Amino acid sequence: MEARQNVHFEANPSDAEAVIRVVPRIAELSADAWNALAGDSPFLQHAFLHALEATGCVGPDIGWEPVHLALFRNGHLDAAMPLYVKHHSWGEFVFDWAWADAYRRHGLSYYPKLVCCVPFSPVPGPRLLAGNDADRTTLIQAALKLTRDLGFSSFHILFPTAPDHAALEATPLMHRNGFQFHWNNAGYADFDAFLAAMTHDKRKKIRQERKKLANLGVTFRWVDGAESTDADWDHFYRCYADTYARHRSEPHLNRAFFAELRATLPDNLVLIIADKDGEPVACSFCMKDGQRLYGRHWGTLEYLPGLHFETCYQQGIEYAIAHGLSVFEGGAQGEHKLARGLVPTATHSWHWLENAEFREAVDRFLERETDAIGHYMDELETPFRREPPAAAASKDTSSGR
Repeated sequence: MEARQNVHFEANPSDAEAVIRVVPRIAELSADAWNALAGDSPFLQHAFLHALEATGCVGPDIGWEPVHLALFRNGHLDAAMPLYVKHHSWGEFVFDWAWADAYRRHGLSYYPKLVCCVPFSPVPGPRLLAGNDADRTTLIQAALKLTRDLGFSSFHILFPTAPDHAALEATPLMHRNGFQFHWNNAGYADFDAFLAAMTHDKRKKIRQERKKLANLGVTFRWVDGAESTDADWDHFYRCYADTYARHRSEPHLNRAFFAELRATLPDNLVLIIADKDGEPVACSFCMKDGQRLYGRHWGTLEYLPGLHFETCYQQGIEYAIAHGLSVFEGGAQGEHKLARGLVPTATHSWHWLENAEFREAVDRFLERETDAIGHYMDELETPFRREPPAAAASKDTSSGR
């Protein structure tokens, strides 16, 4: 850790006023300056990343060592990159386990590696926090230099969105396609209007599930962060931890992390709580900004048929409609989400491997994978009677090239 602290290097020989620092704690950077670069995404907010660090959810001891890049001009933060040294691939959601295994079988070390991402959050958003492509390019070049200086195998940028793509396409990094399932608001007046747009069998199934839950005495509450109580969060965390326990693992995020978010980002938090006969039995945790609701974590203390789909998806969609949000992101993976009105949406990542032979092999693999993903997305059956325009546009698996 100490060898990576307080590292400085010139951002660009022609830009004498610019310097890049490697920052091991985001608390060392101005929250206002960082947020001015990050935009509206709650996952890129200084408070969110600081909460991860301050509560021990990330750190060198658990394989997530912060080494954020910060570009300064005359002492002012002009560009930044959330960056981590990774000693494993957990919590990334762009899967490179096979690449790591291939390195191991050839007697090479894949870890550590450098990863630009938001830990445990497969949420697309800006990653090169800058106001222009020149500074974005400078950040990429700095990360590649750091990769080589530290002797690491690779550098990865996960889930960047369109503003970053032009700068990335101008580099030698390899582009990888992926997809998630997102719901798009086609101007629905209410949840019934949304259901009316679905095919008969999908509409009928959702209505039947909702009726069965109502007959079991299940009701739902939407609790925004500013109105939430300690009891609400204690209930959510019991549900969240139980989900991990059922898979014989430990939660990535601790109770203190959610308490910190509640204190610092209350307007970006939503709990969807399921009550049975007046007692809480399940909960999903979402985040939001002015346009999107992001489904993140869920759990239940009692199995009830249809409860998972209602708590995680239908209620999120209904909340988004009621609050005029454009998109509900359902998280990574899950073809079962298609039947709930979420449609396949392209995601992207970029990768650099220092080993030339492996880089060539992975590049060939990515070409085949891109073709396979494109065919898969084309073959998925729409849950709507007529596909909404936003859904059709979201299927584009190109990076804009």
